[in-house]
Amino acid sequence: MNRLARSAILATVLSLAATSAWAVADLQALVDATPDGGVLSPPPGLYLGKIKINRPITLDGRGEVRIDGEGRGSVISIRGSGVTLRGLHIQGSGENHDTLDSGISVRGNRNRIEDNTIEDSLFGIDLGQSNDNVIARNKIRSKPLDLGVKGDGIRLWYSRGNQIVDNEIRDVRDVVVWYSGGNTIARNTVVGGRYALHFMYSERNIVEDNHYSENMVGIFLMYSDGVVIRRNTIAQGVGATSMGIGFKESSDVLLEDNVILRCATGIYLDISPYEPDTTNRFFRNRIAFNSIGVMFHSDWHGNVFEGNDFDDNFTQVAVRGGGGATRQVWRRNRWGGYRGFDRDQDGTGDRPHEIFSYADRFWVEQPHAAFFRGSPLFEMIDMLDRLAPFTQPTLILRDEEPRFVAEQSRGGTRDDAGS
Repeated sequence: MNRLARSAILATVLSLAATSAWAVADLQALVDATPDGGVLSPPPGLYLGKIKINRPITLDGRGEVRIDGEGRGSVISIRGSGVTLRGLHIQGSGENHDTLDSGISVRGNRNRIEDNTIEDSLFGIDLGQSNDNVIARNKIRSKPLDLGVKGDGIRLWYSRGNQIVDNEIRDVRDVVVWYSGGNTIARNTVVGGRYALHFMYSERNIVEDNHYSENMVGIFLMYSDGVVIRRNTIAQGVGATSMGIGFKESSDVLLEDNVILRCATGIYLDISPYEPDTTNRFFRNRIAFNSIGVMFHSDWHGNVFEGNDFDDNFTQVAVRGGGGATRQVWRRNRWGGYRGFDRDQDGTGDRPHEIFSYADRFWVEQPHAAFFRGSPLFEMIDMLDRLAPFTQPTLILRDEEPRFVAEQSRGGTRDDAGS
């Protein structure tokens, strides 16, 4: 169809839409009649979904256009490159996980999806084998289903070089980045989900300035190397097994300037780093008010903790399976409850900070026993073990040059035993 014919059809459909009740106009016809590079701004109203766009056009709803998928399939499917979707209210996808029913399904490159509201959609935005797209300033909610059968707010699958920025995502299952590298995830808010951000086999991604709260897990990395995680806030983990940031066989990761608050476990490490001769680096993070600040799944090695603040965690550092965390590097961290002084006022404690494992190891090895933490009986056993240990306590870590801040020694945690 040539450009002249398309323009004639577009003019006719717009004329009908302007004089008819809303939801009468055929949005697919409007899309098909829009020339390459053209801008389609439909009249305000409700339109039916299952729209397919395979050419570089802009669909701008100006915040006045609502598209309803009627509970079948994906509401809008982009099957091309150079498409812009802006200012739309998208709702009513299907509920089929096998077909990834979504508010917006993308299979193309260099598309822009911005300033849309997506709700009552199983998956919010699904990118598959799609590169260099921009997903910005969208508000996304899944369907009102049980958490495990909701869809993902944003899903990246074999997709590279995308920018996921400034989105507000609530009440979805996860945000996932699988088999996808070189993406930037920045300044997003994710609330009320399972995994706020889940990487799998995804390398060299950047995660910065996000706010994740009231999720079961903030960020989890599985087999994902070279990820940079900086200036994020992860708070208010939900459930007895909640986690701020978790690692599974992930290497060469940088965590810096993050805040991790009020989770069951702040940072969890399982055989990470995994690749030989690599290091995970933890710089200037604040890890506070968690049940466990840092948990190692086993006596592993290759992590550097420098310049972090450990404040008021019930247990600062724990290791499952016996042993300590002495093969990690602990340097110039600030420890709440440090028992030393800084007589020369050089900002470094006068003696090393050491953490030992006493009777509290029991609840580390038997997580169900954590229910009794703080009980009079448990506290008495632990006190007696510290006064006259039943066995030789295990050295968990030694920070030779703990950072000292005035009045930091007030309060503290159970296991902050300086020597």
